[in-house]
Amino acid sequence: FQLQASGGGLVQAGGSLRLSCAISGGSSENFAFAWFRRAPGKEREGVAYSSGGGRTTIVYSDSVKGRFSISRDNDRNAVYLQMNSLKPDDTAVYYCAADNTLGTRILRTTPRFYDYWGQGTEVTVSS
Repeated sequence: FQLQASGGGLVQAGGSLRLSCAISGGSSENFAFAWFRRAPGKEREGVAYSSGGGRTTIVYSDSVKGRFSISRDNDRNAVYLQMNSLKPDDTAVYYCAADNTLGTRILRTTPRFYDYWGQGTEVTVSS
């Protein structure tokens, strides 16, 4: 089971980016997904979480609430992070991660529960 993140880049403050996480080697329906980020000199931070199961539960960190949106396309085996109204503080390497919740609606926000990680995609927001 592998994750491949893409879509990062350089954008001006106020702009938008859409990150993608391509999933291979398994069905995305069995997993909860999350996007984490690590900014230079800062701790890793979870910004968006999406449960599996029939009715998806979504959680955002306060720092991105109202600006970022996580979505998943189980048919395409992909997870996305739409980032709007970007700020210089959003500059970081973004990672998608998967937690095998066996298709339940369990949603955990602690990184140690996420066994699968993509390689990271860098986002730079200029002021």
